[in-house]
This record gives sequence, C-alpha cells and structure tokens, in this order.
Amino acid sequence: MTDVNPDQIGAGAPQPLEWRDGDMPYSTAFGDHFYCQTDGRLECGHVFLAGNGLPERWNERQTFLIGELGFGTGLNFAETWRQWKLHRADGQHLHFISFELHPMRGEEIGRALSHWPEIDAEREALTSAWPQAPDGIVELDLDAQTTLSVVCGHALEGVAAAPPGFDAWYLDGFAPSRNSDMWSEQLMRLVCEKSAAGGTFATYAAAGFVRRNLIAAGFAVERRKGFAGKREMLCGAKASPDQRTDQ
Repeated sequence: MTDVNPDQIGAGAPQPLEWRDGDMPYSTAFGDHFYCQTDGRLECGHVFLAGNGLPERWNERQTFLIGELGFGTGLNFAETWRQWKLHRADGQHLHFISFELHPMRGEEIGRALSHWPEIDAEREALTSAWPQAPDGIVELDLDAQTTLSVVCGHALEGVAAAPPGFDAWYLDGFAPSRNSDMWSEQLMRLVCEKSAAGGTFATYAAAGFVRRNLIAAGFAVERRKGFAGKREMLCGAKASPDQRTDQ
C-alpha cells in the first residue's frame, strides 16, 4: 500500500492502516506508528501520566478533566483508565476528552490494544461500547466514575468548541515532522486558553518549534528525560502572567 495524503481523507473517516513490526498499527497517511515501538503502554506512564503529575494530582479532586490530541488506538485512555480505577475514591469523576481526525474502527482498536494483557478489561469495555461508525462526538459513560468523549474531526475546530477547564493535556499527535498542524502555535494557544489555572501538559515531542510554540502559547515548559532512550520530552504548566519564560 502506498502512502496517502491525509488531506485527501475526509475528516472523521477512518484512515488506511498497515500492520507492521510485530503487528503494530502504522498510518500510511502520516507515515508513522501509532505508539512507541518499545512499549506504548509504558511510554504512556512515563510521558503522559508522570509528565502531568498523575495519579498524585487526582487526590482529593471531585472532578478531573484530561484533554488529548490524537486518540489513535485508545492506548493512552485505556492505561489512564486502568490507573484511575486503582487510585480513585468514591464520588470522584474523570472526564477524558480526545480529539481525533480519523477515528479507528472498533476491531482495529481491539487488535492494537491486545498486545497488553494489563489493559484487557479496559480494551474489552472500550471496544464493546465503541460505535460501528464513529462520527461527531462519541460519548461513552464507561463506568459510574469515568466518561470518555472522542471528538471526531480537525483538532483546531474541536478544541475551539470544547469547554474550558482542562486540568491536563496529552499532546500525542503523530511526529511533528509528519503532522505539523497538530503542533501549530494556533492550536497550542487554544490548548492553553482552554486549560484551567495550573493546568498541565506532557508530550513525547521535543522538537524546537514545538517547544517554542508551547512557550508562545502561554506555557512554562520543562525538558525531561524521554522514554526508552529518547533524549528529551516536554512537559509544563499554564504560566501565570509573570512566568512566561522557558524553565
């Protein structure tokens, strides 16, 4: 199968996939794997959970709102949900809102997530509830304390229309070199504007223009050691007006 121009695929439509390198999903439109080839689940813990100070920040919070750019296989959500169930208290609620241009089919999600027995329960619950033709906003109340919303379409439009008050962001689009729109200053500004005071972000990406766009958007940015030999990753928090410099 030859690579496909992502602009030629309608927003919300599934994208062509190949399964490569040990049955890993590979986007022919963006020329990239959907998750780290070393171990995507462990990368989620290192980058997105730890990078946003989770699960510690869940303590004593009645509600917590996570935003994600790029739902992909649902791996980050599944691992986050697993951790949430381990640490939550009665009465707490997690809302996870993800923005995805090309939602995968349920059977593709199931195949991708089947690599990790640790998230079998989350995979089965997610794929059982997943619509056959995801479109618009897919909203799933997966248990009494967990809601997943997947906004199908362009991230810029979806984030602009989203409610404010995000406590944490997972910035997990395809590599910046292959999907620069997902890392634009315009989108990063919206992400910052929609964040609560003290809201955080984390990303595996460390490209210079991504860091500069995050700083310009209003985040205080920190470099940390990346996952599995990757030199750096980025994380940070929404800066106060007197804090608009790189850390």
